[in-house]
Amino acid sequence: MRPLTIGIVANEASGDLLGAAIVREIRRQGAEVRFVGVAGPAMLAEGCETLFDMDRLSVMGLMEVLGHLRELLGLRRTLVRHFIENPPDLFIGVDAPDFNLGLERRLREAGIKTVHLVSPTVWAWRPGRVKTIRRSVDLMLSVFPFEETFLRQHGVPATYVGHPLADEIPLDVDRAAARVALGLPAEGPVVAILPGSRVGEMQRLAEPFIETATRCLAVRPELRFVVPCVSPRLRTLFAAQLERIAPDLPVVLVEGRSREAMAAADCLLTASGTATLEGLLFERPMVVAYRVHPISYHVVKQLGLVKVPYIAMANLLAGRELAPEFIQSRCRPDLLAPAVLSFLDDPGRVEAIRAEYRRIHRDLRRNAASEAAKALLGLVESRSA
Repeated sequence: MRPLTIGIVANEASGDLLGAAIVREIRRQGAEVRFVGVAGPAMLAEGCETLFDMDRLSVMGLMEVLGHLRELLGLRRTLVRHFIENPPDLFIGVDAPDFNLGLERRLREAGIKTVHLVSPTVWAWRPGRVKTIRRSVDLMLSVFPFEETFLRQHGVPATYVGHPLADEIPLDVDRAAARVALGLPAEGPVVAILPGSRVGEMQRLAEPFIETATRCLAVRPELRFVVPCVSPRLRTLFAAQLERIAPDLPVVLVEGRSREAMAAADCLLTASGTATLEGLLFERPMVVAYRVHPISYHVVKQLGLVKVPYIAMANLLAGRELAPEFIQSRCRPDLLAPAVLSFLDDPGRVEAIRAEYRRIHRDLRRNAASEAAKALLGLVESRSA
């Protein structure tokens, strides 16, 4: 069998991890494959080739995207041109639907088989996108159980594969080992602060998160903090805010290593996003906060684009607000600090949350990377046939 070429594009840290898991598993199943597209550190470590830095695509929020629209459209045109001139056997868009679905549609129109990994949340946000999905993909790989039925009902070929992160993150983690690895004290409470994987998120959340930490420390002087940043740039941004606001805060600042930080922590203060799913899988109580550009938030609210009661995936999967959410104007230290401290002061509540998170974790463990790899290779074989 001739070597395969698979195009793959990830736009942010969570997609980079998912893409890396798929790459590993396809190769583990014996396929000789060259992967090329846009890759982050995890995919690069697996041997993917990247056409440009993934950070150039990591933009979130209506106004933020508008500010970078010309560059983003230019990058997408570059990718379309590259893949049409060098057709892969298959193209995989990893999450980031606003960018990848348009890319997938153009490639599919050119006769290239396309797959999207991680269904857009059309069941929750902008349901009209399902028409775009139908035009754009030959297969949608969904990571949550309720998505497959919804998509098929709307004419989208879909397969539920489970979530790779649920397989990668063990049901039992070694908190003590994680603390040793990060240089944290073996005893005493630790809070992990995760202010997001994008520059815009860091710019909006670093200050309220640092101020929240100082308020918590004033009540619990024994507290220690760990802040994992996904890139050197984000680490520099956070460090600058830390020096300005609370230079003496007892914090360990690391690059990457978010899973070790979650494993080491007693509680998380986190931006909304994939981190809330990871927090669930690590069975950590969490406080979730988020801010977007005021105009973006106003447009979303006025047009009624969000159709679900929660923004944190942990809460959506649980069906209730186990992780308190503080969005936009409520993302304030005077509200966040009491929420964090309430977890540290209520072990019974924490144990109940951990039990529910463990139940969900077990439900999501389906050997997702293996199932996804089988589906992807099957699509390649059907094209060859």
